[in-house]
Amino acid sequence: MKKYISFATLIISVSTIISGLLQIVAPGFVLRFIGAQVSLPLAHLFATLGLFMAIFGGMMIHALYSSAGNQAAILWSSFQKFGACLAVVAGILHGVFSIVAGTVAAFDLLSGILFIYYYNLRKRS
Repeated sequence: MKKYISFATLIISVSTIISGLLQIVAPGFVLRFIGAQVSLPLAHLFATLGLFMAIFGGMMIHALYSSAGNQAAILWSSFQKFGACLAVVAGILHGVFSIVAGTVAAFDLLSGILFIYYYNLRKRS
């Protein structure tokens, strides 16, 4: 089971890096996709958030393959996923994002749950 959880965690981490890089390179495209109005300040902020997403994805991959285990990185990556979920839901509720962004929130919620599960698996071993 741990092998499958590790693989799923890797896939989520890689997708976090890719989506973060997409937000850096094309923030307007991503904002329009999730139903937000695009302005220069919002696009800049969104690109900055993409930078941190990419960093957290890379940190999680590093933790996956680190011989030291790096439990703190796994735990804090789960917090990042839960925080991202809450932020997107708040954006939907405040009319910033369309309901399509709910898929992003759901993915982040499930990712956070999986990361916590993986954290607990590694803590026991």
